[in-house]
Amino acid sequence: METKQFDIAIIGSGPGGYVAAIKASQNGARVCLIEKEYLGGVCLNVGCIPTKTLLAHAHVMNVVQSAATFGIETGPISFDFAKIHARKTAIISKIRKNLEGLLTANHITILKGKASFSSQTELKVQGEDNVIVSAKKIIIATGSVPTDVPAFPCDHKRVFNSSSILEWSSLPKTLAIIGGGYIGCEFASLYAAFGVRVTILEALDAIVSLQGKQISDALTRAFVKKGININTKVYVEGIDHQEDGLSIRLKDKPPIQCERALVCVGRKIATEGLDLNKAGLNVDSKGAISVNEHMETAVPGIYAIGDVTGKMLLAHVASHQGLVASSHATGQTAHINYDAVPAVIFTSPEIAMVGMTLEQATQAGHAATIGTFPFLALGKSVASGETEGFAQVVIDKNTGAILGAQAMGEQAGTLIGEMSLAIHNELTAESITETIHAHPTLAEAWPEATLMALGMPLHFPPKHPRTLSQEV
Repeated sequence: METKQFDIAIIGSGPGGYVAAIKASQNGARVCLIEKEYLGGVCLNVGCIPTKTLLAHAHVMNVVQSAATFGIETGPISFDFAKIHARKTAIISKIRKNLEGLLTANHITILKGKASFSSQTELKVQGEDNVIVSAKKIIIATGSVPTDVPAFPCDHKRVFNSSSILEWSSLPKTLAIIGGGYIGCEFASLYAAFGVRVTILEALDAIVSLQGKQISDALTRAFVKKGININTKVYVEGIDHQEDGLSIRLKDKPPIQCERALVCVGRKIATEGLDLNKAGLNVDSKGAISVNEHMETAVPGIYAIGDVTGKMLLAHVASHQGLVASSHATGQTAHINYDAVPAVIFTSPEIAMVGMTLEQATQAGHAATIGTFPFLALGKSVASGETEGFAQVVIDKNTGAILGAQAMGEQAGTLIGEMSLAIHNELTAESITETIHAHPTLAEAWPEATLMALGMPLHFPPKHPRTLSQEV
């Protein structure tokens, strides 16, 4: 095999890997980016982009269905899911092509094949390209894959995971989703919008339980209103294939009948086949590679970013970790603040959060309080007919520090950016209430929620109105 020399070699071209490659190249390094499948990794090909593209179609459906509310007559509404699937595929191809052009423009060498370690500074690449890569620094960005459960494995014909379900070009009448976390709930929201009868099977007490009780309860109410059947505290023991569909066996409960099933019970870190031992690397009990604040592993010169670190399995976290790793590998400094990482669940209604929930803040010892402002009280929400949802802020009563924020409803994912900036820069509640927000906008919910947390609501009735005698 031919040997090629680079300053930095990056394994995996997802949102962590390709961002790391661009940053390293901008800092003057000779960089190669190794990808065994498709550029863009999970996020672009079987994750963020395809799911959000499909959800955009569902949003259009919801808007058209509510057109009569605005005095707009549409007539009968129908859809062609094969065309929806085709548009999703075309969008992925377009973005993938654009990404390749971006990498080429940054003078990054793209190697197509599977990489494995030969030593701490050498990789063997086998596939479309067959080369030996010798690099001064190596960044591992191989991501994660859906977890397969031995008791009910995915056959990708009737039982699917979050990747294979994206290949559907037609829809079933009924779908059971095993797992009520954010991935399962996004798919539930998507397929329910297209008329599929969806049942969620969740082992815990509530769906999206990690996001706090208020968010969980609100999403449950919204889903029930949309006709989504939610079963919590249920344990799936197996799936039986029948002539006309599936029978999902539950512990101590009657089975659930459905045409197809989706398994969303987590993701597994993808390091198989890398031969990490040849580089002197080990993984923990969850398969994660331990790193320091610079994203450097126990072996100097080898870095790990994204899902393989086991820290926060989010595309934007991987990207920032890539910036940190490449900066350190090229002699610069950068850091990451895990306390100010926003997360979005693209259900309908949309959910976004950053920092701590009220429960987490209280458990951490803060004198925490929360202010929640409903979108129903926002002029912009009423005007647009998007009144479902709220914004809420968690603050420390003693210091005024902003500890966390959550939003649910229209544009929640966009709204959360302001509070991420506030938490990252350690701003106080006063910083939000004294900042002038444009009217009429959804962003006005933040100062309103903060004022409620301070006990001084402006556009919402106070909890304990003063009597005339108190005012005199």
